[in-house]
Amino acid sequence: MRNLYIIILVILMGSCSNDFINIAPISDQSSDNFYQNASDIEQAVAAIYDALQPLYQGNSFDHFMEVRSDNTFNDNTTQSGGARASFDNFNLASSNFMLNDAWTNSYLGIQRANILLNRIDGVEDIDASIKAIRIGEAKFLRALNYFNIVRIWGDAPLVLTETQNPFEGFDHTRNGTDAIYSQIVTDLQDAISALPNRGNTETGRATWGAAQALLGKVKLTQGQYSEAANTLSQIISSSDYDLLPVFKDVFDVNNEHNTESVFEVQYKSGTNGEGNNITDPSQNQDVNNRPSPNIMTFFTNNWDDRFDASVDTTNTGLFHSAKQLDARGSDATFGFNTIILRYADIVLMAAEALNEVSYNASGDAFTYLNWIRTRANATPYTAVDLPDQDSFRQAIAAERRLELAFENHRWFDLVRTGKAIEVMTASNGGELTSTGGSSLPFTIQQHQLLFPIPLAQIDASSGALTPNPGY
Repeated sequence: MRNLYIIILVILMGSCSNDFINIAPISDQSSDNFYQNASDIEQAVAAIYDALQPLYQGNSFDHFMEVRSDNTFNDNTTQSGGARASFDNFNLASSNFMLNDAWTNSYLGIQRANILLNRIDGVEDIDASIKAIRIGEAKFLRALNYFNIVRIWGDAPLVLTETQNPFEGFDHTRNGTDAIYSQIVTDLQDAISALPNRGNTETGRATWGAAQALLGKVKLTQGQYSEAANTLSQIISSSDYDLLPVFKDVFDVNNEHNTESVFEVQYKSGTNGEGNNITDPSQNQDVNNRPSPNIMTFFTNNWDDRFDASVDTTNTGLFHSAKQLDARGSDATFGFNTIILRYADIVLMAAEALNEVSYNASGDAFTYLNWIRTRANATPYTAVDLPDQDSFRQAIAAERRLELAFENHRWFDLVRTGKAIEVMTASNGGELTSTGGSSLPFTIQQHQLLFPIPLAQIDASSGALTPNPGY
């Protein structure tokens, strides 16, 4: 099967700029005359995937989801901070360019999905079964973008139609989180009905399992534990995915799209803009996402196979993530993919949801949790170790941190479980001090569970978009 990044590369080579094909309706030539045949639709779908690349490469979502947490820190954090250090210091200003970049790239992906959904019915030469799958992909990707948006900013514009006039965008106001979550669920349910199982599509495309897993995560985030457990358990019973026997093999760059991987954002170095532009953490230089002393202590106190597979050092003893690193390509970028959903996450979410429904000393929740621990050569838990619902809850939180470190889960796990303020305040900035030239002590406030609405968006809307309280 062809790899999806090959499709992206072909389109890129045919374009006349360094950016991926621009399918926003800028002119009659770029919109009305483009969506004419099945080949155009294939390019349009690939463009929706491509919009994920700037979000999931280094120096973007890793700051929202890891640096923001107690897992990692920014090397050059100071009292005043900088654009990246401000995520670490909890002194984010709405003018931070990274906020605006994340906003615009998220809505770019949504616009591209809306364009395809608006135009695909007018294409006559596309096979009906393929058409249904491409619609499913667009809805999955739109849901993924909105899930990130609603967790980062809360209330946000819910745009479900193609924006044909750029000035229309200035009129959008913020919809409530309930409406956004409702649309996410609808899109994912449609995607689940349309998408094929793993192995029945081109590598890199969304599948039934990816949509089902994302729906399970959405339900868990909403506190709908019974629905989450049911949704996630269907993936487990499908046997489409499995844990690899050796933890570190999950992140081998020569083993991407393995049976534990459910959905990845793809990169390819040396391909004119398709590589992962992460700062090389193996070098002795400023790294924007370095393991904190807090998580190093946590790994040391809970030593198993995941420590060495998750953390590495430079020749001067500086720690960095060992997950998904390879040699730089000719364009100075990396080619490793970013895993968004993997089976171990699904198993742990299922265990969490089942425990929240009802603690069961001999139930599937214990079985699922111990699958993860056994694979890492950690001692399995018994009901003696975890005698009640709260102790099991704490064990799941700890296991998720060990298993999913540096994979963009930690901050939202803390927010979802209501532990962000407590944990981040107690961690004292990841147990770093100003004398270390890195993160500074802080006490976070309730409003900082969300991020500031980008000032550039507020200004462009002439105030139609309102700031988040406290910013």
